[in-house]
Amino acid sequence: MGSKSLAQAQSPLDETPTSGLVAPSNSSAITVFVNGNILTVDAEFSVAEAMAIQGNQILVVGSKAEVVQLAGDGVTQIDLAGKTVLPGFIDPHVHAVTGALIANLMEYVGIARFTTTEDVLNFLRERAAATPPGEWIAARNFDPSVQAGPEALTFAELDAVSTEHPIFVLNASGHLAYANSAAFAAAKIPPDIENPPGAEFVRDANGNLNGVMKNNVAFGQVLLRYPAIATADPVAALLNLAAQFNQVGLTTISEFSLGPADMEMMNATAATGKLTTRIRAYPFYTYDATWDELELQPHTGDAIARISGYKLVSDGSNQGYTGLQREPYLNTDNYGLAYTEPEELTRLATKRSQQGWQLAIHANGDRAIDNVLDTLEVVQSTGTDLRSLRPRIEHCSILHDEQIARMKKLGVSASFLIGHVYYWGVAFRDEIFGEEKAELLDRARSCETAGVGFSLHSDFMVTDPNPLQMIEIAVTRRTQKEPDYALAPWEAVTVESAIRAVTSDAAWQLNSDHEVGSLEPGKFADFVILENDPRRVTPAQISEIKVLATWMNGQPVYQL
Repeated sequence: MGSKSLAQAQSPLDETPTSGLVAPSNSSAITVFVNGNILTVDAEFSVAEAMAIQGNQILVVGSKAEVVQLAGDGVTQIDLAGKTVLPGFIDPHVHAVTGALIANLMEYVGIARFTTTEDVLNFLRERAAATPPGEWIAARNFDPSVQAGPEALTFAELDAVSTEHPIFVLNASGHLAYANSAAFAAAKIPPDIENPPGAEFVRDANGNLNGVMKNNVAFGQVLLRYPAIATADPVAALLNLAAQFNQVGLTTISEFSLGPADMEMMNATAATGKLTTRIRAYPFYTYDATWDELELQPHTGDAIARISGYKLVSDGSNQGYTGLQREPYLNTDNYGLAYTEPEELTRLATKRSQQGWQLAIHANGDRAIDNVLDTLEVVQSTGTDLRSLRPRIEHCSILHDEQIARMKKLGVSASFLIGHVYYWGVAFRDEIFGEEKAELLDRARSCETAGVGFSLHSDFMVTDPNPLQMIEIAVTRRTQKEPDYALAPWEAVTVESAIRAVTSDAAWQLNSDHEVGSLEPGKFADFVILENDPRRVTPAQISEIKVLATWMNGQPVYQL
């Protein structure tokens, strides 16, 4: 980290040339970019002034003289005029395939639009007034931890909006949802429904369903009854989402709750030849038996869309009070929820690691992280070369010193939802954990110091992906609600480390560092052209840097 890359260990996929030039061929035209500030994000974080690409690959990076000489005559030359070039940004934990449809079919009602629950309810009332009876109303990104008002949207609140329209509202965490009684009726949810393993249909003090659902295993039973999902065009939705992501410089994204239908959608979209981001997908554990029936193997796919690892979930969301904790949440007796019990987590992790799968395990609460590390120690004890599989802890939110030491010993890296600091930092301090525990959130600098690698992600749709903003948050630790307050500022990292966390280190976690993540000969020509160098502006201005162009696979896919 810092001026070093995430890890020196190489996987069987690693084929990246470490030095030298790639000789030009006559297979396709050569384009030379000159007079630039090209941050290669290689092992030394080298800076060059020119780069040549041929077809979809990088040919050479270096001085203008050597690049022009090697490229030869008859090339297309583009003058960067001092602009900054970085590897295409990578978001190593999003829900692109599942989120593409939902983002198009649900109204955004999050904190960036409404500051109170009453504002959200008023908006839903307006939608109900304008919607024919019987048609669904769906919204996303509601979050009572930062939107003032009741702690949840129950039948009481949503039935008061309408009993003639099924209403479904997704929490910003993606781990909770709320519905009115009409939606439960449309989904044929019986009053005596049993809770699925690791999920809950919440009940009131009298034992009656109240419309709150924990974990997608529960709320999916309602959401999938939303007719618009069945009639939507998933391929068009994913192509559109990729194009939106290109505007913030993203060239590689991910899917972290892949189901069988999602895999078909991803492959169909890639087959169009129009997909403008690469996708690295993680099959979701709730379909474990189906993946066995399909005999799905790790690394299935190609350079555009590929299966990368296997996703397990140990708990829920801290801001949703379902993250599993060592101690109860502030002023409560609630310890959170184990979405997967430790014994089952260990069984699944052992099974999949022995099949050669990388494990990516969701853990937000500190007790959940304990469970994950206990599981990985068992996996290692079976003789599995755990380190070579590059295990990851997703979000890895509340992290203690001894857990960091255990991660280092096991070869486990972290992927931080860094938006937690910006959007929820004050809520964690004042309402969810208290100041002392809130300061354990997203400990990037402590991990870096200990030699534990990390990446930064958006967890779209929890937050919208904006790599430059993620870099800024990691560097400043500032919060939205109190702009002058930095949460645990000693956990801030350098701009170079933050850049690595959305380029080379993110590629490493996705088992794609042999092909993307740095600007080196032989890698794919995925890069972003920026108005300014993130290292040369004040940290609070990093998110304001304009993305001028995004190139993916040797082609421009976005231009300002």
